[in-house]
Amino acid sequence: MPVSPGLPPQRPETALTAEGPTRRALLRGAAVAGGALVTGAVLGRAPAYADDEYDVVVVGCGAAGMTAALTAAKRGLRTVVVEKAPTFGGSAARSGAGIWIPCNEVILAAGVPDTPAKAATYLAAVVGDTVPAERQRAFLTNGPAMISFVMRNSPLRFRWMEGYSDYYPELPGGMPNGRSIEPDQLDGHILGAELANLNPAYIPTPNGLVVFSADYKWLTISAVNPKGLEVSAACLARGTAAALRGEKPLTMGQSLAAGLRAGLLAAGVPVWLNTPLADLLIEGGRVTGVVVSRNGQQVRVRARRGVVVGSGGFEHSAAMRAEFQRQPIGTAWTVGARENTGDGIEAGERAGAALDLMDDAWWGPAIPLPGEAYFCLAERTLPGCILVNGGGARFVNEGAPYSDVVHVMYDRNTPDSPHIPAWLIVDQQYRNRYLFKDVPPLLPLPDAWYRSGAVFQAATVEQLAQKIGVPPSALRATVTRFNGFALTGKDADFHRGDSVYDRYYADPYVKPNPCLAPLWLPPFYAFKIVPGDLGTKGGMRTDARARVLRADGSVIPGLYAAGNASGAVMGHSYAGAGSTIGPAMTFGYVAANDLADSPGA
Repeated sequence: MPVSPGLPPQRPETALTAEGPTRRALLRGAAVAGGALVTGAVLGRAPAYADDEYDVVVVGCGAAGMTAALTAAKRGLRTVVVEKAPTFGGSAARSGAGIWIPCNEVILAAGVPDTPAKAATYLAAVVGDTVPAERQRAFLTNGPAMISFVMRNSPLRFRWMEGYSDYYPELPGGMPNGRSIEPDQLDGHILGAELANLNPAYIPTPNGLVVFSADYKWLTISAVNPKGLEVSAACLARGTAAALRGEKPLTMGQSLAAGLRAGLLAAGVPVWLNTPLADLLIEGGRVTGVVVSRNGQQVRVRARRGVVVGSGGFEHSAAMRAEFQRQPIGTAWTVGARENTGDGIEAGERAGAALDLMDDAWWGPAIPLPGEAYFCLAERTLPGCILVNGGGARFVNEGAPYSDVVHVMYDRNTPDSPHIPAWLIVDQQYRNRYLFKDVPPLLPLPDAWYRSGAVFQAATVEQLAQKIGVPPSALRATVTRFNGFALTGKDADFHRGDSVYDRYYADPYVKPNPCLAPLWLPPFYAFKIVPGDLGTKGGMRTDARARVLRADGSVIPGLYAAGNASGAVMGHSYAGAGSTIGPAMTFGYVAANDLADSPGA
């Protein structure tokens, strides 16, 4: 609960006996200043003030935060960004950086026949009534303007991801050829020394290559597909050309984060790294700044207009995941930035914010490899693989949108019918044809994968079943039934390959269905599949102007949220590639414009 300045501080023992979310918030998120527990404002012996006040303080230097800061600065507001990590870019820098924004100028220039009416119809069909229609409209209305703004105020340019369909292209308004865009190639040298502070990519691009997200599907099948070889050659040619020009070529999330950061540099916006949020500063019921830890000291940074929280989700908070999400869950299966521990969400909660969608995440099947989980995307869609539960039975369309697969895993997971972990079963023919993560076809999988228990291998299906603890006869029956579907090209159980989306990461040279091929060539492999994620999607409840709301629907003055610190505009679903970053940037843009347009709000 927020405490107004001048009131006595809450006693620490009171916090220790508090219940539920209040106890978690006080124990985990409350700042300590001069021995006094801080809940919503700095109490007791006050920390020093920062040298400057700002019009806007942005918390978080990811896609949402940097877009908000760039917009605020270009609207004439004096802005600062505070970032917990020693790097900038957050989860966006680690990602493939697909951006789902209907009707943006990039896709319209490419001839994509999108319209506002189609987009609204599709988004409503995907999201339903989980998210207010006003927020959906705000996203669709402001998204195209945001992309245009970013291109005019940063070095970022974008490419249409042609053929990467919406995730439900058969729904009304869906686009089989896709609406998603991704950043174009960028020379990292434009950042100068600041390039060293860029958060590294989740999977680094091999040296000498320039790879776009849209290339990945072809690189996966390059050993068996002429188009794959053509794309591989193009990646090498781009890398060679960049080297000859003396450039540091960046694509995907690295390009997005670097381009936004370059925009901030040009706009004169300071970014304070290694500066975690301790709490929000509240005076007279209004958020008027933040308390941060900087250079070993706690300081107050005042915000004359307001604070935009873009600090990411809570995927690396074991306490929050245990409280809000279904079991089994933890922090080891996510690929989100490790600094995302829900600090901004908890600060908002202490200030009175209502929370939405805290049970959900941007899920995807993951393999718990040693060191870091691997988000399994193309591998489960390619022909010659199946997903099975603990009973050895298929339970889902393997090529379905990744969040849907994990929802099914949780929905059906019971002690009598375990679905977590599940198992991705493939044969040697599959391994002979396709890239798996970063392991080329024909090459052996790393020994460490086997030692960790993430992968098993056996000469027969029955022996493989015994190794992973599923009934051998059941797994054999499942493989036999699936092989029959592969021969006819029709998956009678789960309709894999019926949707255009299913076929995006498939092998077009496999007939009659590019998603289906029999498993017959030994040895056989089983990859452990757990509920991974790109980040959580629950956070502070916001309105169409990105203002943070209380449970009664009233606005918390001066407080805005965007990105994974706010409840997702996609609700429990996922419209297309980039449904995380597109709305994050859009509502950062919306928040900054509202601050500029409504100085007294």
